[in-house]
Amino acid sequence: MKIATLNVNSVRVRLPHVLRYLDSAKPDVLLLQELKCQTEQFPSEAIGDAGYNCAILGQKSYNGVAALSRHPIDEVVEGLPGDDEDTQSRWIEMVGGGVRYVSLYLPNGNPIDSEKFPYKLGWMDRMIARAKELLELEEDFVLGGDFNVCPTDDDVYDPLAFSNDALCQPESRAKWRELKYLGLTEAFDALHPDEVGAYTYWGYQGGAWRRGNGLRIDHFFLSPHVADRLVACEVDKDVRAEEKASDHTVLTCELRD
Repeated sequence: MKIATLNVNSVRVRLPHVLRYLDSAKPDVLLLQELKCQTEQFPSEAIGDAGYNCAILGQKSYNGVAALSRHPIDEVVEGLPGDDEDTQSRWIEMVGGGVRYVSLYLPNGNPIDSEKFPYKLGWMDRMIARAKELLELEEDFVLGGDFNVCPTDDDVYDPLAFSNDALCQPESRAKWRELKYLGLTEAFDALHPDEVGAYTYWGYQGGAWRRGNGLRIDHFFLSPHVADRLVACEVDKDVRAEEKASDHTVLTCELRD
């Protein structure tokens, strides 16, 4: 079972990249973030022609998440519980084959002296509450996507330059650890505990990709029974190297069948 996640940074712009990846890598599940389109504008037909079923939660111009599966979808849950007034499309759950897959796009939170940072932390509290609920229900699940958190300074090319960034604040990192300490496994850390610089994001400014100035902000968290099946988790840089690519690349997670 191969699962992949990608912040696509506009699915309509990056559709050729997505279709090439689906054709070459053939993941069982692909989680997408930052669709930047409304649900009805998502290229479902093209994705369907590639052999994938879709669960989509879009939003005009911003945000948007989706989960694609080569297998039947049994259930879809749209939106992160806990705040009925939150209209941002950042969370979708897709159930298939006895596993719940969550595609999430955690708020960036910048600037930290604005209302955006408390919103980020509150959103993380709701995420933790939902993960705790799923654990109490003894569900098998995967949380994957753009977490917009660099867990340690080893996950930032220049920690000093990002010392005032929401991605690296002690509060953001503390809540990331709180999620993990529920009993979840962060897939990449579990298999590569000493690796430094395994970035998943390189901005478009200042030749970041060419110079290797990246951040590790895309992650997979696995519930205990799913973690028992973990065999691989890797950063696939090939997608980022393509022309007109997203500023993120693909993170993959492989589970024993």
